[in-house]
Amino acid sequence: MIEFFTSNLWLIWVIISIVCLILELSSGDFFLLCFAIGAAVTAIIAGCGANLTWQIIIFAVVSALSLLLVRPKLIKKLHKPNRVRLSNAEAMVGQEGRVSERIDEGGYGRVAIDGDDWKARSDDESAIEKGVRVRVVKMDSIIAIVKPV
Repeated sequence: MIEFFTSNLWLIWVIISIVCLILELSSGDFFLLCFAIGAAVTAIIAGCGANLTWQIIIFAVVSALSLLLVRPKLIKKLHKPNRVRLSNAEAMVGQEGRVSERIDEGGYGRVAIDGDDWKARSDDESAIEKGVRVRVVKMDSIIAIVKPV
């Protein structure tokens, strides 16, 4: 068994690469991806017949270059720092929907927005009839504060 692996070191590098890719899926910071790239390149070099010393050197160099060159570009491209990520309730503000159950004066009703039905009340405490298009102006916990469009 050991003889098989020593004569097929490329297989170990492929396994290392796959394990790094699987672990990268749980982190998402592109750190382990650089080692997966290094292991993949080393697997190709090992398949060409390079000895173990050269394989380790190539793995270290390619992984370091990936950390310096590939990772910053991926982070910059995919993790945009200025993009604000709104929570579910914050993302509702500005959405339009239709009153699915009459909103009573000073009371509550229901509004259908993007296939979801939300408890709602009018922003000026007036009644809004069923079927009227409304826009969410504020969220009060899980209650949408709406006004007619």
